[in-house]
Amino acid sequence: MAWLFDFFRAPRAADGASGASPAYSVVKSDAEWRKSLTPEQYHVLRGHGTERPGSSPLEHDPRTGTFFCAACDQPLYRSDMKFDSGCGWPSFFEALPGATRNVVDNSLGMHRTEVLCSQCGSHLGHVFNDGPRPTGNRFCMNGVAMKFVPDAG
Repeated sequence: MAWLFDFFRAPRAADGASGASPAYSVVKSDAEWRKSLTPEQYHVLRGHGTERPGSSPLEHDPRTGTFFCAACDQPLYRSDMKFDSGCGWPSFFEALPGATRNVVDNSLGMHRTEVLCSQCGSHLGHVFNDGPRPTGNRFCMNGVAMKFVPDAG
């Protein structure tokens, strides 16, 4: 139920715990982010929140296509990288090359690896090392943080 506590957690900077501010190619003011995102998207993407498990229609969507960052439209994952982890969120065993940036997340008394969009720094979810082959990774992503575009045809 850690996702519930995200609503009470203060937003963190997109650079994680490093203290350094990485350069992103998409930069907007807080007001611009609030205007371009729904309240739930803003909470997750910019406030480092978590959507309720099992709430995303993308978790069990069987279509082929590409998952994009809901904040900046960067391609993040292909449907052939997706698997059913049973965790309650869309899961992938790897991201598209250069699409994500990982940072240390020590919030809520846990040590995790947070996944950010490499283009805008928005929070997407977390990655764990209990996934399937070939990578052993489980990118556990918030569905609200992504847009799905099915392949044509």
